[in-house]
Amino acid sequence: MKQIIQTACLFATILLASCNSGASSEATTNQETIEIIHEQGTTNVVKNPKRVVVFDLGTLESLHELGIEPIGIPKSNMPAHLAFYKDNAAIEDVGTVKEPNFEKINALNPDLIIISARLQKYYEELSKIAPTIYLGVDLKDYVGSFEKNMKTIGNIFDKTTEAEAKIKEVEAKIETAKQAITKADVKALIVLYNNGKFSAYGKSSRFGFIHDVLGVKVADETIEVSTHGQSISSEFIQQLNPDVLFIVDRSAVVNSTTTNKKEIENPLIQQTNAFKNGKIIYLDPQVWYLSGGGVTSTEMMTDEVMQYFK
Repeated sequence: MKQIIQTACLFATILLASCNSGASSEATTNQETIEIIHEQGTTNVVKNPKRVVVFDLGTLESLHELGIEPIGIPKSNMPAHLAFYKDNAAIEDVGTVKEPNFEKINALNPDLIIISARLQKYYEELSKIAPTIYLGVDLKDYVGSFEKNMKTIGNIFDKTTEAEAKIKEVEAKIETAKQAITKADVKALIVLYNNGKFSAYGKSSRFGFIHDVLGVKVADETIEVSTHGQSISSEFIQQLNPDVLFIVDRSAVVNSTTTNKKEIENPLIQQTNAFKNGKIIYLDPQVWYLSGGGVTSTEMMTDEVMQYFK
């Protein structure tokens, strides 16, 4: 008799577990989804996902501005304005902005993964873990892609009103900056400095925001567009003689050691109008090199450039 009762209890337990599993599966299946068209393809995403892994730092900024917290981020690459994420034990470190930790990501069982250019080569592999979308900024259409990405985030997380408000806030700041900048009749050159070498960036480049969006005039219209910039020499800068020289010090980010200004402002650079007029401007590499494309960094970039044109 005792054995019969135990068998009956066991059967009831299995049946209950089966019912619960079916109910859970049905609930997941019945969740509303939204179709997201992005650079890597078309992805169906669950509305209001709760378990989000984010590799794009611009998107991470925007999520923070909208009050949305991810469960996984690349903590080792956090710029200073996002440093508060590092000590948040509730958020898992899932690799770097260039190299995802697939084991950790898989263990988190995410509902959504968000990437940008640095991780696009891993899109297919990440998509096997969870729905993955690309929300990187388009350097040829910074503002347009920023707006599109913000609206996408708003649609996914039911934050459309808040997202629209942030878009208007950023647009207003950019417009104010442009009005101040366009009054200045000066031409600028943007360079990345890395271990003794200069690389120039012009329009539609990773730092082209200065020219394309804010309207700072270009010292050289022929600079080639490439990921790593056009390799140039100190002689090139001296002969071009820009009125303003914007510097992004890569070593300050990669090696955590700010380059001695004397190394950059060598005798040839000192012959430029930029040096003579005190217009060699060191941009915050934490923002310009690591981040960009989000609400916070776009506003910081705009403020940093505008302060020199007031």
